[in-house]
Amino acid sequence: MEYQNPQPVVPSRPAASPVTSPGPGRTVISETAVAKVAGIAARAVPGVYSLGSGPSRALGAIRDAVGSSDHAAGVHAEVGETQVAVDITLVASYGTPLHSLANDVRAAVYRAVEELVGLQVIEVNVEITDVYVPPPVKPAAPAAVDREALL
Repeated sequence: MEYQNPQPVVPSRPAASPVTSPGPGRTVISETAVAKVAGIAARAVPGVYSLGSGPSRALGAIRDAVGSSDHAAGVHAEVGETQVAVDITLVASYGTPLHSLANDVRAAVYRAVEELVGLQVIEVNVEITDVYVPPPVKPAAPAAVDREALL
């Protein structure tokens, strides 16, 4: 569903300049636009490794390899006339407290959507589906030095 604003938006101007009312019209904000704003806000929270479930992350890796990105991956927005609800699926980085991470993501999404989109956020549901554990760091390859010694 798309949000349609039947009221014209009057830009704020300094009092010294004359204010002219814009003509009639409407503003439509799609669910995709809201999902992108929410996705960018969620990714900016420290402790979020990635957004989306396993299959969507695999597709995202392919997109990244070809130089494209989907900022709305792992985010679903339901847009009404004046309100929006957002569902976010994410993978946390190991060592991040999960409840705190969910609260931080929720706060960031509320703030970004209300400030940038101008809709009232009624809920942000956060689902943490996995925890990313980085692979162990491999030591430098001393084997190359041993080969040179044999030659």
